[in-house]
Amino acid sequence: MNRYLTAVKAALFLLLLVPFVLIILDGVQDNLTADPIEEILHRTGLWSLRILLITLLMTPLKVLTGSALFIRLRRMLGLFTFFYASMHLLVYVWLDLGLDWAHFFEDVIERPYITVGMLAWLLMLPMAITSNRHMVRKLGQKWKRLHQSIYLVIGLGCLHFLWLVKSDVTEPLIYTGIGLTLLLFRIIHHKHVQRKARIAQSSRS
Repeated sequence: MNRYLTAVKAALFLLLLVPFVLIILDGVQDNLTADPIEEILHRTGLWSLRILLITLLMTPLKVLTGSALFIRLRRMLGLFTFFYASMHLLVYVWLDLGLDWAHFFEDVIERPYITVGMLAWLLMLPMAITSNRHMVRKLGQKWKRLHQSIYLVIGLGCLHFLWLVKSDVTEPLIYTGIGLTLLLFRIIHHKHVQRKARIAQSSRS
C-alpha cells in the first residue's frame, strides 16, 4: 500500500506541475498571446481554482468509494492550490504592477474583485503553513476548524472570478456551481454522520 501511495503521489505531483511547465514553455516560445502578463494571470488563477475544487472533491470520493487514498492526496492538492494562487498574486504584483505597493494596496481597497481574491489568499496562507503533520498534532481540533475555512476560500475564489469577468460569465458560473455542489454534499454528509452518532448514542443509553 505504501509503494502504491508513493507512486500515486509522484504521478499526481508531476501532473499538477504540467500547467506551470506549459506556462514556462509557452513563455520561452513566445506563445502567451499578445498580452502575456494577462495570459499568465488567467492561467495561474484558473488552475488555482480548478485544483481547489479537486481538493474539495477528495472527501466526496472517499465517502462514495470508502477508500482513504483520496484523503491522503488532499495535502498535496491543497499546497498546489496555494502555489498557483501565490504565482497568480506574484505575477500581478511583480510583472503587472512592477512592485508598486502603493498601487497594489489601492487596488485591494478600491477594486472588489481584488479585495476578495486577496482575502482568499490570506485565508490559504495559514492553511498552507499548518498543513504538515507536526502542526496537525500540535493544533488538534483547532487545526480542523482552521482548515474548514477552505469553504470560504472557494466562495471568495468564485466571486473573484465572477467579478473579474466583464462579459460572458458562463465559465465562472460553472465553477461556482461545482463549488456549491461540493459544499452541499459536505453539509448533507455532515448531518448524516451526526444523525448516525445520535442514533448510536441513544441505542447505548
